[in-house]
Amino acid sequence: MADHHYDVVVIGAGPSGEGAAMNATKSGKRVAIIEDKQTVGGNCTHWGTIPSKALRHSVKQIITFNTNVMFRDIGEPRWFSFPHVLQNAQKVIGKQVKLRTQFYSRNRVDIHNGRAYFLDANRIEVRGQKSTDILNTKSVVIATGSRPYLPPDINFRHRRIYNSDTILNLSHTPRTLIIYGAGVIGSEYASIFAGLGVKVDLINPGSRLLNFLDDEISDALSYHLRNNGVLVRHNETYESVEGDEQGVVLSLQSGKKIRADAFLWCNGRTGNTDKLGLENVGLEPNGRGQLAVDDHYRTEISNVYAAGDVIGWPSLASAAYDQGRSASSDIVKDDYFRYVSDVPTGIYTIPEISSVGKTERELTEAKVPYEVGQAFFKDLARAQITGDAVGMLKILFHRESREILGIHCFGDQAAEIVHIGQAIMNQKGEANSLNYFINTTFNYPTMAEAYRVAALNGLNRIF
Repeated sequence: MADHHYDVVVIGAGPSGEGAAMNATKSGKRVAIIEDKQTVGGNCTHWGTIPSKALRHSVKQIITFNTNVMFRDIGEPRWFSFPHVLQNAQKVIGKQVKLRTQFYSRNRVDIHNGRAYFLDANRIEVRGQKSTDILNTKSVVIATGSRPYLPPDINFRHRRIYNSDTILNLSHTPRTLIIYGAGVIGSEYASIFAGLGVKVDLINPGSRLLNFLDDEISDALSYHLRNNGVLVRHNETYESVEGDEQGVVLSLQSGKKIRADAFLWCNGRTGNTDKLGLENVGLEPNGRGQLAVDDHYRTEISNVYAAGDVIGWPSLASAAYDQGRSASSDIVKDDYFRYVSDVPTGIYTIPEISSVGKTERELTEAKVPYEVGQAFFKDLARAQITGDAVGMLKILFHRESREILGIHCFGDQAAEIVHIGQAIMNQKGEANSLNYFINTTFNYPTMAEAYRVAALNGLNRIF
């Protein structure tokens, strides 16, 4: 057993842990990372964001090939298996791990492989396979992320029953698939498998898809999922999930029974806080394994911080990195602290969705006099050239001051396009105005030109 001394110890090497560690070490602090896996990157790199988005990109390329008339001269539509498509994701994962390992090495952050266990607020035991070390520290950042919530009445050891992590071990392409849970992860995988020609039943316990989105965008997603062969079933709750040698039978409380070759559970996540010894420092997670923090990412214990998925909302890799960085900013007292609240939504369905700011429903409930400017991708020259004509950009702005209140985008490159609007929304005073898009020359043809088109459309509505 060896004793080590640090200024900051970060538990977890995902986006929030990386953000915390990098900011602290660049401020001259001695920093250690505790990671229970053999490689860094966290769930984001190995099971979540990176593999699912790499999968989506490959599937989108397949769809383009199989639907573009120009490619008919090359041959008939191609069929690709899920494992074959997954190979591209594995290459990306390898590159990400290499890059992030170099970050820690170059910045002299010590990596301790093993499970972290609190002895008290200033001592953490690292339980590795070969040895046990004690890390003495002034401050701790808990950045352990989350994992899929697994209800105990479903047998996830069955070879045809998967969750959003284990689906990456799928060794064949099912003909039919049931996805339970129509949140972000469920909707993304519904798009991916439908793009591979799989018949998908998407079971939604709620009344509409992704109800935090603007209603018009949510409706568009529903339409395009159904248009691609996904059967969406709203207001349904499972009674039981039974696997056999031929497939899986899902029994719903409504009395319906659905059979498919495989079953994918995508309903809820749990914070990775068990087995950390939190009781030794007086911290108690909520029922979803999440830790409560204040507006400086401090837990109830003054020197123990938490960031990323382990604290809940918004559970996005982008926000997690900034939260971790902000937590360490509070520790080192630098000039970069901010409470992360202005977070764009990026949903990588096919087509993708992104938004920032208020929705029409929120503005209506608040009785804000707003107006709408729209640009449909089918009318943009760039979208006509690329063949990605599905989608729209919607700008919500104050009818009197013309202040930008919300940006909502659906279609190809939506998660990129939204950042232009986000930049203008973050300006102060008159700089945040619909007038910026009206009085700015955009390259032509581009997707960004949608802002000018939408702004002029909105302007026409207020005269």
